[in-house]
Amino acid sequence: MSTHGWTRRRVLNTRAGTGVAIGGASALMGTGVAQARSRRPEPASRLKIIAIEEAVMLPGLITQGTALNGAIPFKPEVVAQWMKRLPDITEYRIADMDENGVTMQVLSLTPPGVQMQPDAAIAVRDAQHANDALAGIIAAHPARFGGLAALPLQDPKAAVREARRAMRDLGMAGFLVNGHTCGHYLDEPQFREVWAALEELGAALYLHPTPAPSGDWGLTQGRPELVGPLYSWAAETAGHALRVILGGVFDDFPGARLILGHMGEFLPFHASRLDVQIQNITTRVALKKKPSDYLADNIAITTSGVMDDNMLQAAIRAVGIDNVLFAIDYPFEKSAQAVGFLRDADLSTAQRKKIAHRNAERILAL
Repeated sequence: MSTHGWTRRRVLNTRAGTGVAIGGASALMGTGVAQARSRRPEPASRLKIIAIEEAVMLPGLITQGTALNGAIPFKPEVVAQWMKRLPDITEYRIADMDENGVTMQVLSLTPPGVQMQPDAAIAVRDAQHANDALAGIIAAHPARFGGLAALPLQDPKAAVREARRAMRDLGMAGFLVNGHTCGHYLDEPQFREVWAALEELGAALYLHPTPAPSGDWGLTQGRPELVGPLYSWAAETAGHALRVILGGVFDDFPGARLILGHMGEFLPFHASRLDVQIQNITTRVALKKKPSDYLADNIAITTSGVMDDNMLQAAIRAVGIDNVLFAIDYPFEKSAQAVGFLRDADLSTAQRKKIAHRNAERILAL
């Protein structure tokens, strides 16, 4: 039992807390393409929509910072809107969800989260604090929000303890890690016990881009616009995911599940080249399968920020319809555009429902 007195089952089976603040939290805040398709959008009243990459800024963390620190030349007026909406729960966020027919947002700590905290003890404290705050939001609005918990990977043993607490006591739906942790990547040996715990818990880990570079990259020098969502975040996150694959993590933990946003951070569209070139390269770990097999078996992707039907169809063919989930990337993307894309995409009714909510319900046990 959590300190809030809530478990996931109790949260989802009651509506008593809906709209009521808990503390200050709510105030602050089939592979392939089916032959039969219909471009007719599902009526708003009939299509359940769960968005799973939705950022929130939580109060009381020692670790400070966001991707909106001026390093990337985002327009000031755009940043102002994002900063207004990131800490909010009830004033702007729920209204935006209602206006666009979004049933549930699965919330996670905005990057860089706890990943860039050099003091392991502070990282552990901040992860616990953030996860407690998310649990309070979920308890206050059980029909509208789920949560992806933070993991203090600076201390792997503490991360395992927090993973178990977050899933078993706080009712989290899974975990989100914002890129590398102070320059360390998830294929490294010290994280094997974390992967073992995630597999044991049946919990997916969302690997999200980080605004913190792991080192100088000459390609982006003099071109700050290449840093961030235009290019570097996708390339860095895809590379991190490839480290996990090539490091044999999924051979050691075949039940582990990684989620990548932004239509898979390039990887679905690179799958065939990976399969060809892996035959020409001596790898440090002898893999049991082709890279594309791990994409289909262990990795799910979301639609966040990539609202193009050609890309969606190619991704479905690469990873399978059961591995594609809907996400908005609120408040960084516009809900109306993301939901409109989902409703208008060239999908069968069954495919649309899988992407809109059924895959999320299965993978995240919502």
